[in-house]
Amino acid sequence: MRTSAQDRSRRHVVESEDGVSLVVREYGPTDAPVTAVFVHGHCLHTHSWARLRSHLTREWGSAVRMVFYDHRGHGESGTAPAHTYTIDQLGRDLGAVIRSTVPSGPIVLVGHSMGGMAALAYTRQNPDTVGDRVVGVGLLSTAAGDITRWGLGRFVRHPLVSAFQFGVERLPRLSQRLISLVLDNPTSVVTMYGFLRSFVGFDESHSLARLAAIPSLVLGGTADRVTPFEHSVAIASNLPSAELVRLGGAGHSVILDQACEVAHALVRLVDRAAAHHTGGQRAAHSLVSATTAA
Repeated sequence: MRTSAQDRSRRHVVESEDGVSLVVREYGPTDAPVTAVFVHGHCLHTHSWARLRSHLTREWGSAVRMVFYDHRGHGESGTAPAHTYTIDQLGRDLGAVIRSTVPSGPIVLVGHSMGGMAALAYTRQNPDTVGDRVVGVGLLSTAAGDITRWGLGRFVRHPLVSAFQFGVERLPRLSQRLISLVLDNPTSVVTMYGFLRSFVGFDESHSLARLAAIPSLVLGGTADRVTPFEHSVAIASNLPSAELVRLGGAGHSVILDQACEVAHALVRLVDRAAAHHTGGQRAAHSLVSATTAA
């Protein structure tokens, strides 16, 4: 089967501020009028976007350039000292990717789970980019704070997590073998725990005010046990330009399980962002409900 130009990726490496190699893959023409930058979640990698990317390629063709990259300690990117596995550092890494890969032109940020948290951290660290460079933001199955209030995040403070910490720090190789057997997850146990630890004090709720003036998408699933839909509702209540999308029956891996529905929502977001950036009217807050077969 012949591969189209839009399906072929350009792979390159961006160096973070502290010298960590971040592997980036780009799809679509470099002179596209809009670039969408995708930021993946905890223990995932660039390829977790593959199904969604296929849908978006069919929808956008060459009209939108798509940029994907692996977080430090994830996928093909380099590892780093454990103390750098924080959401704040991910925000700075995103900044490095944008400066190197998208030095000019409008950007729509799309973050899933921990990636959404990193996107919020980036906008706090770079407030001047919002409305100028960052013209839209998609927050998928994520939270702006209160991680330990709802869902599985409540267990971050559980004594078992402390036991996990002890194992990671004292017996990292054994811990890695056990996690790999139980979860079949290639992510380093040090990476896994490092970012898990950073969730405890995570709070970017005040960052939402900066995004109020640009179009946004807040999307979650009704069956998400990691970041329940209550987190999406809380985010959207602070974003007057948000489209709040509730996907019935969708779990935390919504970009895999309901990629088509997510793609349609992102197409609407980019259309609204492009119109707003060129002088169109700000979209009103709305609620779109989508149901799928159980």
